[in-house]
Amino acid sequence: MVVLVVLLLVLVLFSAKAWKANIVKCRVHNPYSPLHMYHQSGDFIIGGIASHGGFFSSSTSFTEEPPPASHEDLMVVPKGYQHILALAFAVKEINEHPQLLPNHTLGFHIFDSYSSAEKTYHATMLLLSTLEKFVPNYICNIQNNLTAIIGGLDSEISLHVATILHIYKIPQLTYGPAPVMNDKISGLFFYQMAPQESHQFDGILSLLLHFRWTWIGIVVMDNDNGERFVQTVLPLFSKSGICFAFLERIATLSFATESYNSIQQGWRIHDTMMGSKANVVVLYGESYSMVFFRWLTYLSELEHMTVNIKAKVWITTDQIEFTSLVFQRNWGSGLFHGTISFRIHFNDLPGFHHYVENRNPSNTKGDGFIKDFWQQAFDCVFPNTIVGDVEGNICTGEEKLESLPAAFFEMSMTGHSYSIHNAVYVVAHALHVMSSPGFRHRGIMHRGRLKNQKPQFWQLHHFLRSVSFNNTAGDEVSFNQNGEVVSGFDVVNWIISCNESFHRVKVGRMDPQAPPGQAFTIDEDAITWHGWFNQGYPLSVCTGSCQPGFSKKVKEGEPFCCYDCILCPEGKISNKKDMTDCYKCAEENYPNKNQDVCIPKVRSFFSYEEPLGICLAFFACSLFLIAALVLGTFLKHRNTPIVKANNRNLTYTLLTSLLLCFLCALLFIGQPDKVTCLLRQTAFGIIFSVAVSCVLAKTITVVLAFMATKPGSRMRKWVGKGLANSIVLSCSLVQAGICTLWLATSPPFPDVDMHSVTEETIIECNEGSVTMFYSVLGYMGFLAIVSFTVAFLARKLPDSFNEAKFITFSMLVFCSVWLSFVPTYLSTKGKYMVAVEIFSILASSAGLLLCIFSPKCYIIVLKPELNNKEQLIIRKE
Repeated sequence: MVVLVVLLLVLVLFSAKAWKANIVKCRVHNPYSPLHMYHQSGDFIIGGIASHGGFFSSSTSFTEEPPPASHEDLMVVPKGYQHILALAFAVKEINEHPQLLPNHTLGFHIFDSYSSAEKTYHATMLLLSTLEKFVPNYICNIQNNLTAIIGGLDSEISLHVATILHIYKIPQLTYGPAPVMNDKISGLFFYQMAPQESHQFDGILSLLLHFRWTWIGIVVMDNDNGERFVQTVLPLFSKSGICFAFLERIATLSFATESYNSIQQGWRIHDTMMGSKANVVVLYGESYSMVFFRWLTYLSELEHMTVNIKAKVWITTDQIEFTSLVFQRNWGSGLFHGTISFRIHFNDLPGFHHYVENRNPSNTKGDGFIKDFWQQAFDCVFPNTIVGDVEGNICTGEEKLESLPAAFFEMSMTGHSYSIHNAVYVVAHALHVMSSPGFRHRGIMHRGRLKNQKPQFWQLHHFLRSVSFNNTAGDEVSFNQNGEVVSGFDVVNWIISCNESFHRVKVGRMDPQAPPGQAFTIDEDAITWHGWFNQGYPLSVCTGSCQPGFSKKVKEGEPFCCYDCILCPEGKISNKKDMTDCYKCAEENYPNKNQDVCIPKVRSFFSYEEPLGICLAFFACSLFLIAALVLGTFLKHRNTPIVKANNRNLTYTLLTSLLLCFLCALLFIGQPDKVTCLLRQTAFGIIFSVAVSCVLAKTITVVLAFMATKPGSRMRKWVGKGLANSIVLSCSLVQAGICTLWLATSPPFPDVDMHSVTEETIIECNEGSVTMFYSVLGYMGFLAIVSFTVAFLARKLPDSFNEAKFITFSMLVFCSVWLSFVPTYLSTKGKYMVAVEIFSILASSAGLLLCIFSPKCYIIVLKPELNNKEQLIIRKE
């Protein structure tokens, strides 16, 4: 019995010491409590890290403990309050949903990050530890069923939260961009409620290319996210032909002492942007970046600004909201009218507007954010919060949220609020599956209620990855393999009226799930541009487009978007704008006068249908008739002395060959074919050689005849018809041999010439062997020169019917024509080369006909009395 009493006393003393130790542990020194929190109890708690405000303080000296933050130092970002309402509204909807979590309730606990790493870590540890005391890894008195944490708005805040949560494997759902991780930080457990950022970058690039904005400015935040944008996105833009007029980085403002440096930087960036020719500026930053850009209007009004403000087309990413701080209440925002922004795709949620509309400080139990928000948003104070006299307007609590400017608060849900709302539903659906009867977990069911004896937060990840449902707005919510929500972006146009009212108009879509080539759509007519652009869509190029007919020449030392427009060289074209080089047309085409179109060449040949062809054909036929008339005259008067005096057979042969020469000219007119190409040069060469041979035979016969009259001359045996016929036959056979060799080795053939005349494709006869062609001409020239020489020597022989004088003149005409033919032929192009040859044939043949036969025809026809033997003897004497 004594032993039992002793043991009981020992047990009581031990229990008292344990209880005392527990009390001591629960009274561990607690850091400064945060100024704001919003708590609602439930079976499962969803933590929230909001971005409601921030403090501008002096830098820490580390020599003394910094004072606690006070409400007077707080700078509220009024628009961030909607994010808190979105979380509370989603929890309210889920708790009222009869099927989603029927036996359980959701609660939440929201802290503010104050845009500070220290306070973000503190808030995260408070969510993990206890609702009252800050003791890491120890839950004192109150059971904390923390299921997941939603936050934060900016990637840096999200990274601070994730750094702690990955130790406990608690799910984190971010509604801003994904944290930038490095080699030292990996394995973070977070789910991104915004679509993959690369889709947004593709959308921006598609927008720039759609409007052909190739000369743009870039402004990014000077942090890891901004550097990632510069390193990955700018090269992608450059490959697509986008150049950058400037790249500016905005430094983050941490302490009040940095304010002056920030203003100095603002002046510089302002002058750079407003002084640039680039009318388009892409803004990539954090949620608070618009606060910085609101300074642009303010800075432009300062006297020392060197560049006046002008409109720009601002292209903003989803993270940037149209927001401002309370001291910017009366600053104009018309500069941003016409901004094109990318926004997470969403539809209006039923009931949210009504929920927000009824919000006021008197009906918000547990909301520790609303009073500071209310006071700064409405520029008033609550009397019970001020000791002594109240300065300024008194808050009644009946002010209407819809009366606030859009830069402070919007009644319609924003993209970030929509993501928060979806995040709460994602957790609720995961819990629904996890708590369903089909899921059995050791020790998780207790009296029909889900009860974790030892919270196993990591188990929720399995269900989060496979979540897929339609939210209350009708949009499907699910994650891809990277933990990013599967969704797209809307392209919206900011409309800011003169009274500072603000609304967004959807003008396009970036849908990654759309078929290839249809991911990006834009409605140009739905966009409202800034009035500075006179309602036309703005241009943003370093150099205006080079019109067709010109090509781009990049300026040395300048980006490739800056260039000169130079006219295409002769023979080349450019048929599109901004071509880097001109190109030649195909052989069957030629450039037009403006050098921007290839025109099909006209198939051309020397034909009977054109004036020159008609004229030459007419002359050929006329000369043929004249020659035929002369031949007929000679045949009719063949027994007269003047016909007999000069070898009638040679005369007939010469006239016949001249007849054929005139007809031969017709072979050169008309579309060439294989037969005409083979015949015309060879026939011309042989017939002309016969004619010239006849003239040579006549000349030699006259000379030999006078030489034979001398006493004792041996030339008498050579005088006669045989010699003349031999001369004609032998000289003609030589030319025939040359032509035969020509046809056997490299005969003429039909061909097309696409280069001699720009506008035409010449159908011609290719001579085959140029050497043989000029050999034929050369031989005729040789015969003509011999005839001219002999005739010239015999021109003064005393004979009334001596033809030497006429032959001399005819050969002079013949040689002159063909000597001028060669250079003229070589300098002529196209079908007119044929005309030159036809003219030479007709002119030389006509020269022989007129010079030799016109005197004889004159006597035969007009002076027949002179055509007798007596007159011949008298004249001879």
